[in-house]
Amino acid sequence: MSEQAESAETMRAVRFHQFGEPSAVLRMEQVPTAQPDAGRIRVRVLACGLNPADRALCRGLFPGKTPRGIGLDVSGVVDAVANDVLGVAVGDAVFGAADYAGCFSAGAADQAIMKHWTLVPEGLSLENAAAISLAAETAFRSLESLGADQGHTVLVHGAGTTVGFAAVQLALMKGARVVATAGATHAGKLAELGALVTTYGDGMVERVKALVNGHPDFVLDTAPPNGVLPDLVKIAGGDPKRVLTITDVTTANALGVRHSFSEGHPARWDMLGEFARLAAQGKLLIPIARVFPLDAWREAMEISLSGQARGKLLLKPDVQHM
Repeated sequence: MSEQAESAETMRAVRFHQFGEPSAVLRMEQVPTAQPDAGRIRVRVLACGLNPADRALCRGLFPGKTPRGIGLDVSGVVDAVANDVLGVAVGDAVFGAADYAGCFSAGAADQAIMKHWTLVPEGLSLENAAAISLAAETAFRSLESLGADQGHTVLVHGAGTTVGFAAVQLALMKGARVVATAGATHAGKLAELGALVTTYGDGMVERVKALVNGHPDFVLDTAPPNGVLPDLVKIAGGDPKRVLTITDVTTANALGVRHSFSEGHPARWDMLGEFARLAAQGKLLIPIARVFPLDAWREAMEISLSGQARGKLLLKPDVQHM
């Protein structure tokens, strides 16, 4: 079946019907367009961000009814609004989070049902808007869980990830002193933002302790699982409760380290408007690595799976695959 939309009543969507490895279970399909239920809106997708969470959903995170789509970060133009929704109208440009659980598709599609959104302010492009939501919300919620605030010293491990990059900026805005571990791709920009930057690998514990003249108050781990959590506990002065990881849940449970699922901290979608304001002012930026047509979703997913994206990967339905 062609991957181009066949009519106004159907659309392209990247979905899976069973849980497993993304490369095995995902496929592009032609599916009926959906109407927004109560509290929801529908948008014509202009850009969709891929995240590690999309891979986790394919593998069974938050299991539920299938088929299900991927692409949680969305920007687009509103084309339908539920009767109970106020403050947004058809034609408005918005960004936020797709309703991946309550609908049979998500943001990697021609249209998406959105559960959380905010208007795109002047000065913020729709591409940059599509990169913000999940990274900024996860970073904000994690820093809030840790209690990181003005006067604290925070180590962000994996600051070159999209969540890590957001966490550095948000922690600095809180008035914290920030140490960031990152590779060469983003090290310069992180230092320019005001972080003390060091590299990964052998000697990291000693380098961080030297930078802060002791140990940081808190450690936020946003890097892919790589066996480094014991070192992060050492950096935190041996206290695992000063460390929170958003990725390595298995090791965290073994070490007594905090992780996203142990915190019970509610999602902070109420902050989307503030993220939009900061982004429009140039104070919150999520690096975009590459932009792909929706038809090239498989290539984008392969890069995502490699762990070498070095920024947000975006899918754009309106862009043709050359």
